[in-house]
Amino acid sequence: MPTEPAPAEGRLRAGVVGKPIEHSLSPVLHGAAYRALGLTGWTYDRIEMDAAGLPGFVRDLGPEWAGLSVTMPGKRAALALASEVTARAAAVGAANTLVPCDSGWRADCTDVDGVVGALRSAGGFRGADPGATGVVLGAGGTAAAAAVAFAELGLSGVRLVVREPARAEETSAAAARMGLAVEVLKWSEVEFAELAQAPVVVSTVPSAAVEPHLDDLALAACLLDVIYDPWPTPLARAVAERGGSLGTGLDMLLHQAFGQVEQFTGQQAPRAAMRDALRAATGGTIPLPLG
Repeated sequence: MPTEPAPAEGRLRAGVVGKPIEHSLSPVLHGAAYRALGLTGWTYDRIEMDAAGLPGFVRDLGPEWAGLSVTMPGKRAALALASEVTARAAAVGAANTLVPCDSGWRADCTDVDGVVGALRSAGGFRGADPGATGVVLGAGGTAAAAAVAFAELGLSGVRLVVREPARAEETSAAAARMGLAVEVLKWSEVEFAELAQAPVVVSTVPSAAVEPHLDDLALAACLLDVIYDPWPTPLARAVAERGGSLGTGLDMLLHQAFGQVEQFTGQQAPRAAMRDALRAATGGTIPLPLG
């Protein structure tokens, strides 16, 4: 569900908003993009802001602002304050991107691009049989973006594995809005070896949660582990040792940034320059293929 790039004439500022924000790598990506595009007057700043403060902050921004990247805890607030909402942001129920538009601000969710790009470029996902169902471990905000990404990847359903099924309601709703068949499974009752037979597995949970199940989950052919620091996680190492393909949260971060840069600047994202900058900033521990 692509969105049209925003016109960037007269705009010089952008930033990432969240709390905490001091460790965000988004300035690395956007700074590299703006340099590669010759946007020498542009700045991209980290802005410490919680969800409650976001609407007022956005309301007071001037015409020099090209857009905002929004991280936790403000993604739902970003969606709520927007005057225009893309279909995929509405499906996820959250937005990580705000771009000025004629009526105010447009909300998008390039987190979906992040999941799709990580699975295709790093995870080597090339499609699945008709009716195939993917697996998501966990049911938080990243899980909702993963479910929407599954629909874009051509999957027909998602199995959400959670400790408390009641907590999966929002992610289930996101998947259902995309026409996916949804099955919610209780963590303590599933057979993880059977789950690993899915064409794709996305883990959004802490490493400690999956460690008791490493032998079973190591059978996964295509895994996206959203954790990237420290890397490799025990789960990623187990899958790699069995010959599976791996995508990481760092791949997600890279691929979600491409769409933001394009919407902020109105120009094609310089993908290689952004990848090289992120790789350098993180010590080159993850290859970050571009596909």
